[in-house]
Amino acid sequence: MGENDADSLRRDLTDPILPTILKHMLNNYIALDLIFHALADPARRAMVERLSHGPASVSELAEPLAMSLPAVIQHLQVLEASGLVRSEKVGRVRTCRIEPTVLSTAEQWITERRTNWERHLDRLGDYLAEHADEEPDEGSLS
Repeated sequence: MGENDADSLRRDLTDPILPTILKHMLNNYIALDLIFHALADPARRAMVERLSHGPASVSELAEPLAMSLPAVIQHLQVLEASGLVRSEKVGRVRTCRIEPTVLSTAEQWITERRTNWERHLDRLGDYLAEHADEEPDEGSLS
């Protein structure tokens, strides 16, 4: 690295916008961690699946699950902490709704990874097609 490169890097690292960018990136990863943690449990995934059809009360969400109401509420708290679910209490009934924008954050992250792997696999396919007629080396396994 030349002196000019070092000076350029030093300027880039002292750019006042850098902490803001890093904070934004870390917050996104923390949010993704919370989303994937929430979706890691089958009971919570079942609740998200149910809520994808429309709002439901806690009792409605608990009905098909083989667990106590307090356990269902704990699972809902994890879903709410991740931002995937919002709830509102009206009178004695707590109604839960899915937050599609939060779910789309996870979907976007997965799509980006899938696109990257598809690109790599396409390049591998192209390489193999280009070299299909070549003889393997004597030391190769094939």
